[in-house]
Amino acid sequence: MSLDKKPQMMKPLTAANKLGIYLPAAPEEFRNNPISRSELDELRENPPQWLTELRRTGPFPRDIVARKLGISNTGLTRAGVSDALTADEIAAFLAEPPEWLIRERESYAAVRAEEERVQAKEAERRASTNRAAKGY
Repeated sequence: MSLDKKPQMMKPLTAANKLGIYLPAAPEEFRNNPISRSELDELRENPPQWLTELRRTGPFPRDIVARKLGISNTGLTRAGVSDALTADEIAAFLAEPPEWLIRERESYAAVRAEEERVQAKEAERRASTNRAAKGY
């Protein structure tokens, strides 16, 4: 006795996040209908023109905007950037960075350096513990 399984469906927002696109910029058909995992896989493997264009020119969701600017999502909030940005807007910020962007990039770099330092120290501690456990 075989039961047909229903395909697993996801909300358009979830699918947009997985595709790295800004949902309000997607076509209405995409925004208003649940997406199956197989449809998502098909969009990834054979992106339609609208998806290719969105990935190239935007507008981009906040996490991608932050990554392209080299800052955190929180940095965008502190700077008052609440809207999605296009590739041209991001390029303009990078070409002539405002003071807030310079400050946020420095802050983000310092935070990442500290995270790397802590990770290295933790790895060293684990290696030392492993050596001690083995009797070295």
